[in-house]
Amino acid sequence: MRILVIGAGVIGSNLAADLSASGRDVVILARGAWADTLENNGLVIDPVFFPWKKTYRIPVIRELRKDDIYDVVFVVMRYTQIGSLIPGLAANGSQNIVFVGNNLSPEELVEKLPDKNVMFGFSMAAGHREKDRVVSISLHKITIGQLKDARSNEQLIREIFVGTKIKAAYQPNMGDYLLCHAAFVTPIAFACYYTDGDLKRIKNDRAYLNRIIDANIEGYSAIERAGHEILPVSDREYHGKKYRRLCCAVYKIMCATVIGKICASDHALNAAEEMSALNEGLKKFFDTHQADCPNYRKLEKDAGRYI
Repeated sequence: MRILVIGAGVIGSNLAADLSASGRDVVILARGAWADTLENNGLVIDPVFFPWKKTYRIPVIRELRKDDIYDVVFVVMRYTQIGSLIPGLAANGSQNIVFVGNNLSPEELVEKLPDKNVMFGFSMAAGHREKDRVVSISLHKITIGQLKDARSNEQLIREIFVGTKIKAAYQPNMGDYLLCHAAFVTPIAFACYYTDGDLKRIKNDRAYLNRIIDANIEGYSAIERAGHEILPVSDREYHGKKYRRLCCAVYKIMCATVIGKICASDHALNAAEEMSALNEGLKKFFDTHQADCPNYRKLEKDAGRYI
């Protein structure tokens, strides 16, 4: 199976490395100095909690030609950068396109690529890219599927990931999954901005941590009232005490350890334009459905200059 990964940031690099290590024919599309680094030194993955680095030799291209056909193309770019890729993807002969990452406009992408089989995914990896390596945490998991009512891609997804170290969870309603993810992650990004990336400043601030959870619950409530599914399924009891206790425990761990920096602050500070776009998309959704979200609005205001 021939696979192209467009975008060699943290998530794209980990995805390409995992697929390549499992014997897939993987190519990375990258540009600039980072493309030079990949060509000259290979893709170096430096796991945060393990004392070793591993180098992967993966072919690199710098542009997508019309006649360069792949079985699957993974687009692993920031939400705000995808638009510039659409003409090239439309002109290319590859049929299966997977957009990986935050996205509040999946229907628009499907409309812009009517001749393609468009899917969406969210990969469980985080970290940051340095001059010569990718420093990251990866759970080797991806949630992936198509929009609700589109034809199923479950068999294709199984073929892509079978025999790899990546655990793929098929999700037939990725539109609602991504909407819920935005409602979950954006309040956390606000906390990163409120603390200028130093989440340790709020590790003992119970009132602020509870406001993050309240903002998440407000978002989920608005989504559910608008007729959408709450996904993943494990979050459907978001009004219960168990959900609040779990979130509180996770936030405390994030704020007290390097996990918060790797999994939240690094991306939030380096991709403020993406988080701002998610915020604007969510606020538009809230306004359209007349959702009152005071905790969300307060967190947004306290995020200051970043949003």
